[in-house]
Amino acid sequence: MNPVAMVFIAFFVVALPVLFLVYTARRFFTFREKQLDVDARLAAEKAAQYATSNAELEARVRVLEKIVTDGGIETAAQIEALRDGPSPAPRKLSKEASNG
Repeated sequence: MNPVAMVFIAFFVVALPVLFLVYTARRFFTFREKQLDVDARLAAEKAAQYATSNAELEARVRVLEKIVTDGGIETAAQIEALRDGPSPAPRKLSKEASNG
């Protein structure tokens, strides 16, 4: 058999499948890298949402702690001040209601 033919046969039998596997692996790992990048962004977004929610809950707990540790008289005065807030404007009676 001709040595040139042996080189071509070796190329087709060995080199082409190896090149195909390298190409496929490269595409797979590129895809996987993009997928991990998207997952990391989603995780960062969720972490930011949890941090915001956590800050809101901490503020509410601070208010509750203040209410619990505050003197009862002061808390009662604050509640009464809220009740005594600006009252709505008096309604004008219609002519029918004032005549009847």
